Amino acid sequence: MPRRRHPADPRRETERWFLANGLSYFVPGERAAARAALRPRHLLPLAALVLLATAALGGTLGWVSQQVSAAPAVWLTLVILAALWYASTALHARPILTFALRRTVRSAPLLVGTAMRALPLLLLFVAFLFINAEAWEMSASLPFATHWLVVLLLLGIGVVFQLVRLPEEVDKADDAVDAAFLERACRGTPMEATQAALAADPRVDVPAYARVTGFERWNLIIALLLIQLVQVVALICAVFAFLLVFGSIIMQQETQLAWTGLERTHHVPYLGSVSAELVKVSLFLASFSGLYFIVSAVTDDTYRHQFFSVVTQELERAVGVRAVYRALRAQEEGVA
Repeated sequence: MPRRRHPADPRRETERWFLANGLSYFVPGERAAARAALRPRHLLPLAALVLLATAALGGTLGWVSQQVSAAPAVWLTLVILAALWYASTALHARPILTFALRRTVRSAPLLVGTAMRALPLLLLFVAFLFINAEAWEMSASLPFATHWLVVLLLLGIGVVFQLVRLPEEVDKADDAVDAAFLERACRGTPMEATQAALAADPRVDVPAYARVTGFERWNLIIALLLIQLVQVVALICAVFAFLLVFGSIIMQQETQLAWTGLERTHHVPYLGSVSAELVKVSLFLASFSGLYFIVSAVTDDTYRHQFFSVVTQELERAVGVRAVYRALRAQEEGVA
């Protein structure tokens, strides 16, 4: 006899859909696990252990290398890596990161187009600083650890810029929820049939469940932030590679010695004419380029419209499906 197929549970199907779309905190079980992992009795002992271990390792490396900046550079890097590990495991944030990376890859044509519009003016500004003796002298006098601290500092400033702007986009999405919004957002999702059924029931006010708060709001903000950070890192790598090629062609060794005040340059193994001094100044200017790109994302209306026109549909779907899901849960639990 053929096996009888059980009807799909829309709640379970929607929870799987949430996880596949980087909305892990929209699932009650995942949200509860993350909230438990942030309780002081779980978080504080691990945080103290990580801080002590990274401080000891950073101090040791700073003492061995005789570079004062090596200690904070290593400490900060390891703390960031530990935080990412804890978020992806205990906080159940791995689906958010996976979705952000996948979404960025899918929007690669947009990233290339945006970069082509931003790069001409950016490269003109960067090239002006690049062909400048003071920039070379300053970069050559600093160790690589200090340059890495500068990269982390500029990315940190960029994250603050984004965290000021992105919550406004999330608030716009849940403020616009109405019947037409819900129908459009749930089309093609596991909540499509449920949305139609609830819309026909005058006793259920689905838009009342649309307000996104707490962990779920931060879920959306972090996903948007990660998408933009991946774009910024890609731009930094592109500018860094351009400056390396450009500098290896036009910056002769005599010029580098004159501008850095050094007696000799230090060439990087396997990179031909690329010197360590060229790598330093290229990394320094590429980091500033990343900050410029992040600020443009916050202040430039053209870029904001282009980027958010792509992610607005994702935001609307997330907010709309969540509202119907919460209304269905409230209805079932009320009946139960």
